[in-house]
Amino acid sequence: MEQRPTKKQRELLSFIDGFIKGYGYGPSYREIMRALDYKSVSTVATHVNGLVARGWLVKKDNSARTLEVVMPGSEQSHSVGVVANPAEQTILKKIEELRGIDNDANAAQIQTLLDALQILGYEKASDTHVV
Repeated sequence: MEQRPTKKQRELLSFIDGFIKGYGYGPSYREIMRALDYKSVSTVATHVNGLVARGWLVKKDNSARTLEVVMPGSEQSHSVGVVANPAEQTILKKIEELRGIDNDANAAQIQTLLDALQILGYEKASDTHVV
């Protein structure tokens, strides 16, 4: 029998899932800390590691922003927060690259890519705004 996440764990999973759907990549530990009003990054790490151990989160690799919300017990992760469509993944990756470069010209490109996601039916594209 699968163990259900606690209320606090669900809050963390929900935040991570929403962040991924909105931005196309996982939040940093500092972003999680601020959003959920934790006192330190180590508190975030403790909670994240606990959810990884229980099978609710996966770290895709050891680099930043690679958290993925999954369904425990599945052989292959059924991601809740990362799209499966390769076109959407490619567009989200390009948006992430453009956001990493602080440039006004990129805002128009990012908006065009967000519009493409909306056309493809990516549910959170309309909620995502160029910052």
